[in-house]
Amino acid sequence: MPPVQLDYHALLAVAIAEARKGLAENGIPIGAAIFDATGKLLGSGRNRRVQHSDPSAHGETDAFRNAGRQRTYRDKIMVTTLAPCWYCSGLVRQFGFQTLVVGESQNFQGGVAWLRELGVNVIDLDSRECVTLLEDYIQKNPNVWHEDIGED
Repeated sequence: MPPVQLDYHALLAVAIAEARKGLAENGIPIGAAIFDATGKLLGSGRNRRVQHSDPSAHGETDAFRNAGRQRTYRDKIMVTTLAPCWYCSGLVRQFGFQTLVVGESQNFQGGVAWLRELGVNVIDLDSRECVTLLEDYIQKNPNVWHEDIGED
């Protein structure tokens, strides 16, 4: 049977919905989701660092926790509205995700180049919606954004 042709924009829409939920909670609008190879949603989440006052509550980690324990992650797809930071890039590497779909990497490039060097298939959709969502947030909340990515 031929491999399933996935609509990465449809997968990204799930992560964008999470980002919008986070923004509605006065949080940083970054969302993520994890899918199996057929496109079945396993878990989604959003950055909750502000809401929970927890520096480890990133969108990718929230989606990872909500997906539950999987036998393997090599055939899973991590989808995120923003290129993952080093912390979340480490999660992708540690658990062996082979595919990472990124909404955008203009506002922040994170560990995308490193993950590509390691052989992860990184698909950057260069979504104008993702760029604008975070760009607007950063303009309105520069201090919160810099704290989130570890800059002083």
